[in-house]
Amino acid sequence: MVLSPATNKLRVFQLVFSDPGRSFYSSGDKLSGSVQLEVAQPCRLTGLRVSAAGCAHVVHRGGKNRKSSSQEVEYLKYEEELRLEEELTKDSDGCFLLQSDKTYSFQFGFELPAAGRLVSSYKGKFGYVRYYARAVLDRPSQHALQCEREFEVEEPLDVNRPDLLNETLLSTEGAAPLLADRHVSTVALKGQTKQDFFTAPAAASKQKKVTCMFIPDGQVSISAQIDRKGFCEGEDININAKFENTCSRIVVPKAAIIAKHSYIADGRTKEVRQKLTAVRGNHIISGMCDMWQGKTIRVPKLRPSLLGCDIIKVDYALMIYLHIPGSEKLVLELPLVIGTIPFSGVGSRTSSMSSQAGSMSSWSSFPSAPPSYSNIHRDLRLDGPRTPLLQDYDGGEDQDEEDGGLFMRVPELYYPPPPAYSEVDQDSVNPPQAVQVF
Repeated sequence: MVLSPATNKLRVFQLVFSDPGRSFYSSGDKLSGSVQLEVAQPCRLTGLRVSAAGCAHVVHRGGKNRKSSSQEVEYLKYEEELRLEEELTKDSDGCFLLQSDKTYSFQFGFELPAAGRLVSSYKGKFGYVRYYARAVLDRPSQHALQCEREFEVEEPLDVNRPDLLNETLLSTEGAAPLLADRHVSTVALKGQTKQDFFTAPAAASKQKKVTCMFIPDGQVSISAQIDRKGFCEGEDININAKFENTCSRIVVPKAAIIAKHSYIADGRTKEVRQKLTAVRGNHIISGMCDMWQGKTIRVPKLRPSLLGCDIIKVDYALMIYLHIPGSEKLVLELPLVIGTIPFSGVGSRTSSMSSQAGSMSSWSSFPSAPPSYSNIHRDLRLDGPRTPLLQDYDGGEDQDEEDGGLFMRVPELYYPPPPAYSEVDQDSVNPPQAVQVF
């Protein structure tokens, strides 16, 4: 902060960090800097203090019949009285004298608390987590002057932690098949405690009965699996899922990454949900099913999950759902943790891939070899898709509630490939005979 000479003769009063280009700090890091002072005319001061603070703050604004409420949790508190005797002299009253046209720099530094005591910086709709350093200049017979500077805190979050990896889910011997039981909402595995299962879920299934005017109209179901729970920005999430449709309507499978911001104050909780990115699959007509085998959705650029805060929570989830015209969606959510240290894959990638391949083979079987060219019928136009493919009828990726018309697309025609060079032309073996015309 730069002050005019009219403000008690001060020209410069500011906080400067030793590493101004540093974007964030973490637990255990040392934050150092200096307080810079410059005056236009000689002046007196009684002391100079530097403090640092960090807290989480939530505010719920009240309405006509509800009072506002707020809550605050403190995570950092530090205060230091800077020693001025080395650079300044005292007068008869014990005050320090600042000379004009001279820049003073007073150093300070402190260490942030150990891991587990801080939470990452955050700013949202109903609350924030804020850290700042403040300098207070005490003057005789006058109010104190102060300046402050914020700094970011980002706690490292390693997605290779055992509770975030789903290797146990995938490689546990005797695990139940993913699609074996459609009547349970979540797939439980043997050899896994209840606590471990709920801290790192990565597979689930769900179903819903569809009705039309209170008349049963079949049901739809989803079974989905991902290989782990922790991801970083830029990584791809591989989704293995199966969708079944036995109702009379055409449904559309979709998946999206969502963020859930929860703000807690005086026992009340407000939640804000936000869709970040989404993918979709093909339409599923009545009596059919569809499968996703490694369908990917990329994690966009976003802040890591906010863990350890008592009044603000930032959670992420992979939402896999079926859009059903005229009915509520069937939604299945798999929790995600967005970290800062990316997945290394050492020691767990092989088992995960092999177990994933095993789950793939349990879903469907593939022919051992393609048919020979001689077995292909000449007229393959009848072997094309019998069911017309449908364009998007819900108005786009993020407009599930807007139903539009159905538009059919002409199926593509498939013809046999040209003969290989090894085949012999029949005309070259039996050349045409010349016929004499009379």
